[in-house]
Order: sequence, then C-alpha cells, then structure tokens
Amino acid sequence: MRLSVLDQSPIPAGGTAADAIRNTIDLARAAERFGYHRYWLAEHHASPALAGVAPEALIGPVALATERIRVGSGGIMLPHYSPFKVAETFRLLGAMAPGRIDLGLGRAPGSDQRTAYALQRDRSKRMLVNDFPEQVAELLGYLEGTLPDDHLFKPLEATMPQGAGGSPEVWMLGSSTDSAVWAGQMGLPYCIADFINSEALPLANLYRQHFTPSTRCPEPQLTVAVWAIAAEDRAEAERLAAPARMMFAHLVRGSLIPVPTVAEAEAWLAANPLPPARRRTLLGSGAEVAEEVKAVADLYGAGEMMLVNILPEHAARVRSYELVAQAMGLARHTRDSGDPASSSRLRGFA
Repeated sequence: MRLSVLDQSPIPAGGTAADAIRNTIDLARAAERFGYHRYWLAEHHASPALAGVAPEALIGPVALATERIRVGSGGIMLPHYSPFKVAETFRLLGAMAPGRIDLGLGRAPGSDQRTAYALQRDRSKRMLVNDFPEQVAELLGYLEGTLPDDHLFKPLEATMPQGAGGSPEVWMLGSSTDSAVWAGQMGLPYCIADFINSEALPLANLYRQHFTPSTRCPEPQLTVAVWAIAAEDRAEAERLAAPARMMFAHLVRGSLIPVPTVAEAEAWLAANPLPPARRRTLLGSGAEVAEEVKAVADLYGAGEMMLVNILPEHAARVRSYELVAQAMGLARHTRDSGDPASSSRLRGFA
C-alpha cells in the first residue's frame, strides 16, 4: 500500500508562518526519506493556525527541496480561481519538477463564508456560482488540449508552459456525494477526506458506480485521507492529539485560535470536557496506527492512504510519520549528496 502526507502547514505555538513553512519543507524531505509517495499542501484561508493559504506557492519550493516524492495540492479550491490561471500555474510547476506534480481539486471554500466572499474578484453576488463541473472540464481542456474547436479559449491551449513534465496528475478531492459522482464521471482519481467525514464509505461505492474510464485514469483510483498521530505509545499519542481537539472545539463554536501547546490544550480540555470525537482519529504506537491505517484502507478498498495531523511540536510530527512508515515497512531513501543538481536545487532551503 502507498502512504502519503497531507500538510496544512500548522503554525507552532509562539511561532510564525515562516516557521511553519520551514517545517513544511523539512517534513517533506523527511517524508521522502521515510518512503512516502506523495506530499500534498492544503489550502486554508484566514486562519491563525495554518500557514497554507496558497499551495501553488508552496509546491515549487517543496518540489525543489526533494527529488522523488510527488508534490501537489490537497487541494486547489477551484471556485476561487480561473481554470486558465490554474492550468498555467500547474504546467509551470510541472516544468520545475517533471513528472512529480499533482493537482488536487476541491470545491469547498477552505474558509468561512465571509472569507470566501473576500476571495471573490466579482462581488456583485454574495454566493459563488455553482459551476464546478464546468470549471473542471475547462481546466482539463487546457491541460489535455481537448477544448471543443468552437470554444472561445481554444487558441489558449497552445500557450500552456511547456516542459518535460507535461501536465500534472489531476485528482478530485471531496467528502460529499457530488465530488464522488463527478470524479467517477470525469474518469479522475479520487481522494476522500475521511478526516472531515468519517462516514464517507458510501462515497467510495458511488465513485466506482459512476466511474467512466479515461486516458488519464483507465480504472478507479482511490486514496483516503485520515487523521493519524503515532508516538512511542498510545498515551503519548493521545497527549499530542490534545491541541487539535482544542482547536476543533473552538472551530465548531465559531472561533479560530492558533495551535496551542500540549500543556495549554490539556489544561483547557480538563476544564472543558468534550464528548467523544465523532471524526475518525488513529492514535497509538507506530504499529497500532499502521494496523488502523490498513483497516481503513480495507474498509474503503483504497490502494493508497494519506495521513494528516496538526501538532505544535515539529519534532513530534516528524517522528509520527517516521513511526508509521517503519511499521508499514516503507522503503527508506537516502539523498545522493554528490549530485550537483541536487545541491543546486536545495540551495536556500537548508
């Protein structure tokens, strides 16, 4: 089974966005060493806890700081953008890191409704037009040269940035029935956000039922993203999970807070007891989390699992991914420090 990483670039307690980005690049390098297959950057806006507001800005630096791992968006919230602009950007990223760029597409705003409105260029309407399938079709047309001959933007296909990497691998992301049906009908790989909707098993079945083979994806390709924290034992993993529990409790109450320290979160949770979490959370030693990852993969029939978490302590976060990789038997890689091209790519990221 393939294992991958979804990174929301958490800002550590008392830290800055610059610290979060340095941690993102360091974790990407570590994930590559540990044997992970993909490293995706999330898009969240107006959050004091998450620095990942623009995956398209982070993918290039992460790709240049690594050599093997695929790098992409998890995802680009397409309703905020022009399909042409997204196509240009990701073809350019493909030229930077040939054959390693993924373009995960989502429909959610990645924010609250006020922030979504602030992101709109045209504010004549309070709500975004629900034309997501048409946006995706236009985007694929630019990338694959398949716009109809009478399409107004047909001549723009030939202007896409060229490089040995060609087009990115396009994915549909989601946690709703709409995304499952669209991914199937368009013949796209599909990533289910189980960490958002832990009752998403029907989406896997919907995806397969509606799947139409395409040149980009001849058969269904399913990845499931789950919340997972591994530590030396379960007690430590539960301790490390406290900051995210505190953050989510504030989120559902309409309050966004920075990533608290473990001690701060434990004190708050002790004073504010919460009901058992409804979302699936995989916690334990590396071996325990690995077994749960396999169980979720079997449940969905997924060939790839993507792990996500938010921890204030970067070293503990790196260690979490390392423990799961070891328990899953991923092949470790070492960087060829004698490669001049590698040294050039890494300059500025040390």
